[in-house]
Amino acid sequence: MQNWITDIIEQFGYFGVFLMIALENIFPPIPSEVILTFSGMMTSFSKLSVWGVILAATAGSVFGAAVLFKVGTYLDVSRLEKIVDRWGKVLRLKREDIYKADSWFDKYGYWAVLLCRLVPLIRSLISIPAGMSGMRFSLFLLFTTIGTLVWNTILVYVGAAFGRNWEQVVQFMDIYSNIMYSLLAAGLLVFVLLFMKKRKQ
Repeated sequence: MQNWITDIIEQFGYFGVFLMIALENIFPPIPSEVILTFSGMMTSFSKLSVWGVILAATAGSVFGAAVLFKVGTYLDVSRLEKIVDRWGKVLRLKREDIYKADSWFDKYGYWAVLLCRLVPLIRSLISIPAGMSGMRFSLFLLFTTIGTLVWNTILVYVGAAFGRNWEQVVQFMDIYSNIMYSLLAAGLLVFVLLFMKKRKQ
């Protein structure tokens, strides 16, 4: 996959960056770390500029996020209620649980969108619950743009600084990703345990 990504960017330049990042947002297994650091490296010996790459990547990110946000709007609370009514006993969920989760996202959702843009994989998937919650699309785009711009700027500049050694950055990002996934898994486990304890009480 890495060779395919780099070939697209080499061939299509800014449009290649836009396309790859948009796909990365819609299909999270595509690694943004590879796209951004390689694109940053390309700025050191091609016509691509650092800020041109950053803007193309940010535009691609926002476009991809908007697509997933739209998908989320088709999975609103009323649809989830029907799922819970049918499968709630199996999933150990009640309608009240949906309302609580929706209320939490209404309260903290914008900050969740902003911060999750800095977490691999989750940075793409957060767009779906944002759409589900009925979040204002304009504010979703604003917080998505801010978080994405930070992520893109860091990786593109680092890729430019490392030059042809950009793959070292990808290796470091793999470690960062594994740490973040471990923390998320631990947090999810704690949440599930507390939730189960509260339900028993």
